[in-house]
Amino acid sequence: MNIKKSIVTRVRLAFLAICLFAFAIIYKVGYIQFKDGDRWREIANEKRFHYQPLPATRGNIYSDDDRIMATSLPFYRVAFDPTIAKEDVFDKGVDSLAIYLAQFFGDRSENYYRQKIKNARAAGRRYVRLNGQLINYQDKKLMNQWPIFRAGKNKGGVIFEKIDRRFLPFGSLARRTIGFINEDKNGAGLEYSFNRHLAGKDGEALFERMAGGNKPINDGTEVKPMPGFDIQTTIDINLQDVAESALRRALTINDAAHGCVILMEVSTGRIKAIANLGRAGEGVYVEDYNYAVGNQGRTEPGSTFKLASMMALLEETDLTLEDSVDTGVGSARIGGAVKTDTHGYGKITLQEVFEKSSNVGVAKLIQETFEKDPQKYVDYLHKFGLHQPLGFQMNGEAIPFIKTPKDKSWSRPSLSTMAIGYELKISPLQTLAFYNAVANNGVKVQPIIVKSIKRADDVLEQFEAKVLNPKICSEETLVQLKAMMEGVVENGTGKNVRSKDYKVAGKTGTARKVINGKYTRTYSTSFVGYFPADQPKYSCIVIIDSPRKNAQYGGDVAAPVFRELADKAYAQDLAIHKPMVRRPAGVHPKIPVLHAGSQEDITLLCNKLGVSAHPENPSEDWVRVDTNRHSVSLKPIKINDLQVPDVSDMTLRDALALLGNRGLKVRAIGLGRVESQSIPPGEPIQKGNIITITLSKHGATRKPATGTPANAIARAR
Repeated sequence: MNIKKSIVTRVRLAFLAICLFAFAIIYKVGYIQFKDGDRWREIANEKRFHYQPLPATRGNIYSDDDRIMATSLPFYRVAFDPTIAKEDVFDKGVDSLAIYLAQFFGDRSENYYRQKIKNARAAGRRYVRLNGQLINYQDKKLMNQWPIFRAGKNKGGVIFEKIDRRFLPFGSLARRTIGFINEDKNGAGLEYSFNRHLAGKDGEALFERMAGGNKPINDGTEVKPMPGFDIQTTIDINLQDVAESALRRALTINDAAHGCVILMEVSTGRIKAIANLGRAGEGVYVEDYNYAVGNQGRTEPGSTFKLASMMALLEETDLTLEDSVDTGVGSARIGGAVKTDTHGYGKITLQEVFEKSSNVGVAKLIQETFEKDPQKYVDYLHKFGLHQPLGFQMNGEAIPFIKTPKDKSWSRPSLSTMAIGYELKISPLQTLAFYNAVANNGVKVQPIIVKSIKRADDVLEQFEAKVLNPKICSEETLVQLKAMMEGVVENGTGKNVRSKDYKVAGKTGTARKVINGKYTRTYSTSFVGYFPADQPKYSCIVIIDSPRKNAQYGGDVAAPVFRELADKAYAQDLAIHKPMVRRPAGVHPKIPVLHAGSQEDITLLCNKLGVSAHPENPSEDWVRVDTNRHSVSLKPIKINDLQVPDVSDMTLRDALALLGNRGLKVRAIGLGRVESQSIPPGEPIQKGNIITITLSKHGATRKPATGTPANAIARAR
């Protein structure tokens, strides 16, 4: 009985404790709700509402002729506040809105969207993200006409959250040079190097935290973002295209590891094209790294460095190009190490040493001249500026390595080995800047790739190439160096770049690669030089690394890329063409049959045939030709991207390019030049429509093109 009583007492005490605890909880809830309610509601609001940044629109990157290379396009996420619309507006439009959403996004049924919107309204949710897909500006305009949405943001509840996406109009062209920047502010190329100009200044706005996302609160306190500045590069899109395509072709043909090309204006230091491609798979090459500028491209240059050695030699001695040196049978021990040539040349002149790229000849000359004081040779390299970076505008420029006698790795053979481009490392851009100085009459300029910072048409900052060395060597040495480089192309290892239209000066290079600390039979091939040699306008370097096919020398692998790019640069730059030779009276060139087409192609044809061509506007892409007895006149064809162009008198190739690039499907009948087109010029373009062009050997009669509208043809088919 006592046990039972004890148990009942314990149960009662436990029940009493629970009741007291429950009462305490109720009291505390009531205290918080009524006594401290205002304070906690204020804290909740502080947590619920917060300011967050509004990203600024990033500035554009332009080519030399103001074509956009990178821009930011606006995209939008679609969200909705279903509680805003009035009852009649909501009930009348929700079914139609659900149908539009289902048809547009195509991922869910109309019933899904209807229930999602209705359930959110019933639950009082003020923010619903309707779909995660991004839409463009045209889609946004379309959606603004949909039921409920057409009432606007304040009455209909539609919310378009703007998100900028970077867009490259030329696709992969110069992609690595343009570069990128990620969310952590790390990146590469121009996007990273000029981020402080391009990024702009973020704004700020009040947002409300809600399930599914943050809803913007337009209370008038928001700070609008300031868009970034634009940068204008020195890049020529046409030359960039040729550089990349020629480089990719050479890499593929030779099954090489990677390569780079740089084309630069001699006097201004402006880079007109820079291409970098690395192997991503069998026969596939992409812009994976900036080999032209960065550390991975910094290598032992090999024979292209012999120009620096010859410059030091000529500055130090009274030797001339007619003086000779005995290179023996093609192999000799010099400075404690064996140097070899591809052939035994015997006794040859300094001119021939450079033309034939004799390792024995250069090493022997440098060893005999500087053996007693090798530091003097190194001092010359420092004077030429080969020991320090150029201060290039893009981040990541490699730091050159020029060994000195004080280095622990210096040995007896180091002097003769450095003379032929080994035991030192420099980047392709640094090599080009040195050659460019010779072409520029001894003035070494800093290469640049960005020439201005702009906001719209206002130039905020202008960049010009700095003079790094006003006179890299004496005038007498320059004359001899230029003669040596011209000889390489006319008589030596660089014959593959020789042109009948203009003179080229340069040097080939074939450097053995070091793998696991040992020199191998894998090579880095190169060609560097300038043109026209008599009045230098452009300098260029081409590197093809580790070719695995039969060709292994710079003159066979890299030189053809140089030639292709040089031909293109020469063809489009009329200012460097040689003046026409005056013909005797009564003798006139035969004027070719020309009608209409690409101004670049027609100008090149006229130059080849010796016909004087007079463009009314050199910047126009498409022209018509008027001929007389002595010359042709190129009249621009006005092209409107929204209207069908006039392709009469054009070749099929030109007509296909002009019409196809504007979204029209072309059907051609006949051969020759365009005589008529089914959609008259000036009609609005409807992408996907079919246009029929009739060709004949006689071309058009110059009457306005007429015919059946393209949509009628489409129906007939």
